[in-house]
Amino acid sequence: MNRLHPVLAVDSGQTGIKVRCLGGVPYEHTFPGVVTSTTLLPQLADVVLAAARATGSDFPLVTVGTTGLTATENDPGRLLDLCTAAGTVEVRLAHDSITSFLGALGVRAGVVVAAGTGVVTLGVGATSMSRVDGWGNLIGDAGSGYWIGREALDRVLRAHDGRGPRTALTDVVRDVFPDLEQAYIELQTNPDRVRVVASFARAVSDLAAGDPVAADICARAGAELAHSAVAAARNVGLDREPETVVCLMGGVFGSTAVREA
Repeated sequence: MNRLHPVLAVDSGQTGIKVRCLGGVPYEHTFPGVVTSTTLLPQLADVVLAAARATGSDFPLVTVGTTGLTATENDPGRLLDLCTAAGTVEVRLAHDSITSFLGALGVRAGVVVAAGTGVVTLGVGATSMSRVDGWGNLIGDAGSGYWIGREALDRVLRAHDGRGPRTALTDVVRDVFPDLEQAYIELQTNPDRVRVVASFARAVSDLAAGDPVAADICARAGAELAHSAVAAARNVGLDREPETVVCLMGGVFGSTAVREA
């Protein structure tokens, strides 16, 4: 444990920002997820300040693993300035691929695939490391919860307009969007659309055993995630080793169909 107590640990994702206090008042809470279309650091600072108010404690040390950490946002000094009202004197800020890897494998070589709303894979070899995907929902995150949910919506609308087979996913989507032909407008105007789309991933998993469309989505998600793991291993030379440790973490792997694929 660091000499600075208590510590606020922050795990920041698109669906939720989880915080835990270590070495002080017992406190765990999940805040709404990061909105990646707006500035990241003030969102993280708001969470730290809210935790300080909730516990009545200062947090001399704040540690953060977060999605959406661009080169511009990777500024722990700026985050420290925003958190001074929480009594913070030190901030440790890292991309969530790094914190996921350290939490899963520590200093071992291997590959960690962290798949939730988004997905990022990190491979670490003897002398190098490689990040694979984690490029966001617009151009990447293949196999993630968002990707699965988006595939579900695509297949439902294909069934609706005659381009694809019927699927039990249609009833699930209709529960959220009774008028399927208005779904795209409602999503485009919803600032929480990433979470909404990703929320359909659970139904895809639940229906995979009996619905061929859902099963196909899960199989392709698993293939994408495996492809990322293999690429990360190859990029750092682990494909030349007799064994490679691969750790799967995140809500997507709660799906038996995806995990087995």
